[in-house]
Amino acid sequence: MEARLALVVVALLASALAGGANVFNAKNYGAKGNGIVDDSKPLMTTWKTACGTAGAVTVVVPAGIYHIGPVQFHGPCKASTITFQLQGTLKAATDLKQFGNDWIEFGWVNGLTVAGGTIDGQGAASWPFNKCPVRKDCKVLPTSVLFVNNQNTVVKDLTSVNPKFFHIALLSCKSIKMSGLQISAPSNSPNTDGIHIERSAGVSITDTNIATGDDCISVGQGNDNVDVARVQCGPGHGMSVGSLGRYAGEGDVTRVHIRDMTFTGTMNGVRIKTWENSPTKSNAAHMVFENLVMNDVQNPIIIDQKYCPYYNCEHKYVSGVTITDIQFKNIKGTATTQVAVLLRCGVPCQGLVLQDVNLRYKGQGTVSSKCENAKAKYVGVQLPKPCP
Repeated sequence: MEARLALVVVALLASALAGGANVFNAKNYGAKGNGIVDDSKPLMTTWKTACGTAGAVTVVVPAGIYHIGPVQFHGPCKASTITFQLQGTLKAATDLKQFGNDWIEFGWVNGLTVAGGTIDGQGAASWPFNKCPVRKDCKVLPTSVLFVNNQNTVVKDLTSVNPKFFHIALLSCKSIKMSGLQISAPSNSPNTDGIHIERSAGVSITDTNIATGDDCISVGQGNDNVDVARVQCGPGHGMSVGSLGRYAGEGDVTRVHIRDMTFTGTMNGVRIKTWENSPTKSNAAHMVFENLVMNDVQNPIIIDQKYCPYYNCEHKYVSGVTITDIQFKNIKGTATTQVAVLLRCGVPCQGLVLQDVNLRYKGQGTVSSKCENAKAKYVGVQLPKPCP
């Protein structure tokens, strides 16, 4: 009986790998996976066929290296759920002329799961052409993976390396759970945010390692209910809410919970950053940053409402973003600059709470706090000392 059951299991696995009922193997649709042939069309054909099939379906991309240009995996799908099971590596073309704003796009799908495998953006060839760190009117390079207008999404056990711009971006998504991600790029790679979130609701990111050249995670405008837990960050620019207040019509950012993170050798720890001279008003409110460890971080806690990364910055008007109800709790470790807590508000920040902050300077001297238009409530241990 046991032997017969084992044979059935083996047969089912073989069927899945070959492309059995409701399992669609990219190799059966012409994909080569040899790292030479352009596999863009076979992968999109596989997706289209699976998407148009009723029931729970799975797209399998077997072991191999799949050289692809821009691809779109779009719905709506007839399938009730669709799993994109990546067992190999997707490797991006290096010719920037082929690309628009992104490389791999999953859009307009309900019940999507993306699991396993490696996404290689081959960004090193493109980084010299990125002028965004120095020019406000720069041409944006393509994001490796964009999730747009999806609902009930799971992304797990995925590896992303060396994107041309962002590793992963979420735009107008509802209910997305991300876990077990491995995200990496050199510390000097420009604008390689690990995960950027915009106009989304119900986002969960857990048990993930991010080492990159920009923000590990950036929570942009128009987001609600973002939960981040057990993420290792560094190198990189830290965990950011923002930048906010740069464009007209930006939405509020509310209910952000950042917890149980470790930052190692990052530029910032947790940061809220907003532009001055905002064309319209918005709110950043109801946020908790707690149980965080800072290992040799330049700026462990920072609110910066005069954010501007360029050489020439106008200071005509204060930021149009109102910051309310922000809590920093149980944050400890070492800072590599003496100003370990910077609260630089435009319109006075309301409802700031710092509880049990213990940050020491990695060098000679002591840490300090610096505040502008920020009246905070202090609870428990406070190192550095609170602003007067």
